[in-house]
Amino acid sequence: MSNPVDVPEGSAPSEDSVDAALKSVEHQISIFWRRARSVSQQLSRQVHPDMEPAAYGLLTMIRKTGPIRLTDLASCIGVGKPSVSRQIAFLENIGLVLKEADPLDGRAQTIRLTPKGEEKMHQVQDARRQVFRERLGEWPVEELEALATYMAKLNATYERDGFPKDGAF
Repeated sequence: MSNPVDVPEGSAPSEDSVDAALKSVEHQISIFWRRARSVSQQLSRQVHPDMEPAAYGLLTMIRKTGPIRLTDLASCIGVGKPSVSRQIAFLENIGLVLKEADPLDGRAQTIRLTPKGEEKMHQVQDARRQVFRERLGEWPVEELEALATYMAKLNATYERDGFPKDGAF
């Protein structure tokens, strides 16, 4: 009869400890998600009182990518084209985005921020940065860097599921 392989104590976590750790991660991400949605709601209202947080997210992506096609924007955000189209119509109506002919394909349109949209986003993103500074400014730089590293690792796991990489467009 052979002896089982000696595994140093503490080197292989038990199934129970993995489940407990995952439950804790899930709980903390849920709390963070709810709070992030609340902040996004507040920021979107700073751009326009009737703006939904989803539209704020679109403005952020358009600002980051520059002119972008509606289909690419929908793919980048991970929602359907009709939902994005509705939000873009609202943003166009309040003067924050402009549709124009795609220089590479005159049949298609690209969406870009108007000067008003650029100014609003600049103001709101400055405010957003200030919120982060207020919440995290006392953390040691090493902990901020570690948080960014772990969040990047978490985001990369979702890319394996088909979510677009940040900056893919």
